[in-house]
Amino acid sequence: MKRRERTRQLIELGGLVAKADLVELTGDDRAVILGLLVEAAATLRGEAREQQMLLWRRRGRRAFADIPGNAISAG
Repeated sequence: MKRRERTRQLIELGGLVAKADLVELTGDDRAVILGLLVEAAATLRGEAREQQMLLWRRRGRRAFADIPGNAISAG
């Protein structure tokens, strides 16, 4: 991945963290945010991976649909 593409990806991922209200809900506590992401990664390594992915994908698509002027693809 080229540097410019990587930079764009990181900015978009940071935007997702903000759109999920994680910055506000955690008081911008980055250890808590990282802990949430580590927990999600652990879940994805488990036996319920596909079921959890389906649930999170549905929630994510609904969240994207609720954002006026959404510029990020729901993929």
